[in-house]
Amino acid sequence: MAGSVGNGRAALRASPKRYSGTDPPLSLAGPTLADLQRTAELEKFLVEAGLYEGKEESAKREDVLSEIGQIVKEWVKQLTSKKGYAEQLVEQANAVLFTFGSYRLGVHGPEADIDTLCVGPSYVNREGDFFVTLHGILAEKEEVTELQPVPDAHVPVLKFKFRGISIDLLYASLSLSVIPADFDISQGSVLCDVDEATVRSLNGCRVVDQILRLVPNVENFRTTLRCLKYWAKRRGVYSNITGFLGGVNWALLVARVCQLYPNAVPSMLVSRFFRVFTQWQWPNPVMLCAIENNDLGFSIWDPRKNPRDRNHLMPIITPAYPCMNSSYNVSSSTLRVIMEQFQFGNKICQEIELNKANWNALFEPFHFFEAYKKFLVVDIVAEDDDDLRLWKGWIESRLRQLTLKIDRDTKGILQCHPYPCEYSDPTIECAHCAFYMGLSRKEGSKKRGQQFDIRGTVDEFMREIGMYSLWKPGMDLAVTHVHREQVPSYVFEQGYKKPCPTMHANQQEQSDGDGTLSLSPYLESQPKRKYDSDGDGHVEPCKSVKRASVSPPGVGTPPHHGNSVSNVVCDSPVKFVSSVLCSGAQTSPSHDDTNLEQAQLTTSPYGSEDTSASGTSCAAVGAVVLADESSKLGNLTSDLEVDTIQIMPLHITLECVAQKGETKLEGIRSLASRNCAEFVESSVLAEKADLDIGGDEVN
Repeated sequence: MAGSVGNGRAALRASPKRYSGTDPPLSLAGPTLADLQRTAELEKFLVEAGLYEGKEESAKREDVLSEIGQIVKEWVKQLTSKKGYAEQLVEQANAVLFTFGSYRLGVHGPEADIDTLCVGPSYVNREGDFFVTLHGILAEKEEVTELQPVPDAHVPVLKFKFRGISIDLLYASLSLSVIPADFDISQGSVLCDVDEATVRSLNGCRVVDQILRLVPNVENFRTTLRCLKYWAKRRGVYSNITGFLGGVNWALLVARVCQLYPNAVPSMLVSRFFRVFTQWQWPNPVMLCAIENNDLGFSIWDPRKNPRDRNHLMPIITPAYPCMNSSYNVSSSTLRVIMEQFQFGNKICQEIELNKANWNALFEPFHFFEAYKKFLVVDIVAEDDDDLRLWKGWIESRLRQLTLKIDRDTKGILQCHPYPCEYSDPTIECAHCAFYMGLSRKEGSKKRGQQFDIRGTVDEFMREIGMYSLWKPGMDLAVTHVHREQVPSYVFEQGYKKPCPTMHANQQEQSDGDGTLSLSPYLESQPKRKYDSDGDGHVEPCKSVKRASVSPPGVGTPPHHGNSVSNVVCDSPVKFVSSVLCSGAQTSPSHDDTNLEQAQLTTSPYGSEDTSASGTSCAAVGAVVLADESSKLGNLTSDLEVDTIQIMPLHITLECVAQKGETKLEGIRSLASRNCAEFVESSVLAEKADLDIGGDEVN
């Protein structure tokens, strides 16, 4: 029974297999002495990097899985008895625990989570039995902490820690009254008479088992995959949920290279990986085997029949039925970043083969904050760590939609690079974090002074965030734009921040045609309006107000002092406050604050003397100019300014913070003043969040 907890991994320590794949190998050449030496150096590097767990932790994982397996067996027996089934069936009642993801592949590292799947009988359901009864059993266990059910995810999951080890537990109810202890999950019959959520839950295990069957040498595959996953994290392209590649995507790409070079050792496979995929003609799909189809009726990836599949930019197809594109999250912006990083890896590997570089050079971290001059920042705060985990998970699952919307609304010219890392200020005690997105003009676009109005784009994104059905008081959000010099020092590795030359006021006021950074207000081109609409056809009078103080006495400078892109507060049934952060963080002064005359309305929970009684007002925000990034991301020369483009001033009209509203989080205050107007949603439907289950989810 491949993949079951009780079976271990003896079957995976196989000798090299016969070739299997969609095409013949590119080369059957074996390693030279130099290749073997480079492989030994690579393996030593991976060990020294701390990518392997010790024997003690490995044994602890096995014990934890054994305990969880016993818990789910007892749970099924109790349910079988409670539901009134015969004594014989109660005795036979069983559930089997399978693993998948990095743990099943054998490439997990210290403190990695374990992706698990519980397979149970037909009469034990997911909605009530798994997410209610089993959840209650786990909640009573002292060993279980941070228990978080996510029933509405694309792949429903229970997330928790068991004796400190992170567990993602899925459930699949099969059309069987008894689950045998040696049940084989790879057989096609497991998909009979099950719903699509169950198919997705089963697919993680089935895909991993197929990968291990289709690679010619499991150990070489593992070492290469461990190397490439570490590289991807160092270079900022490891995150399925953000629009890059997750664990299953990297496993499939590495497995394909192993098929193309069946006799190669890891050092050769790493080099060939970059050589192959820098030349790959996307959207030609990567497949380990021919796409299987049968009569079960589930949709498979087929761009000839499915219009949605034709829009996939980087298809990486899973090998188990129903075959799907595991990388549909990739957008044009993230594909650009991935390909540039592949080119960087290919260049370094060529130098390693010529003895001009060592493995350290390949794993140099990507200096994201030096690669861009402008950023969108998504700041998130919550009442406590538990609320932050829920709130952040929802927002993070929607960030790729913001990237897609910016690409759509600017016709691909304004490129957005979401960075798959979260940051928090260690000097602030409240629960908070921030995500950054780099902004740049598309290479080759030479139109000077081009304006981009993304107010509606961010407005649309904020409305989608407001549909969160589990909102709690204290869950707040701010979307702002900042300059590189405004980025706080704590986001840099080891607190290091690259110094940026100070820009004088006269430089800021120069025109775009000079190729300099211009922060002049873009107010003259805005139509003079006396009234503003609330979006529902109602018209409210507008007035300009001076920018008011948004901090009570004694409160310091907010972490980000850039221009607020959007803020929104929704009343019942969903309510959240945008443009709020924790006090105490500091940053460099903003050029926007010192040089722009902006009329803004405060949304501070502390109130303002300039706030109108009705809570409705209009404001204009100064333009932001985005310097062109002239260089490839892998070869950073971003200090050069070749051309400029602008983001038009953002003017969002959403509901104001109620004057009587009070926040329960001390130290939270408004980041920037914003435009407000009444916004009422008569009904809000919660969208299902596409959660990245341990980086290995197949959506």
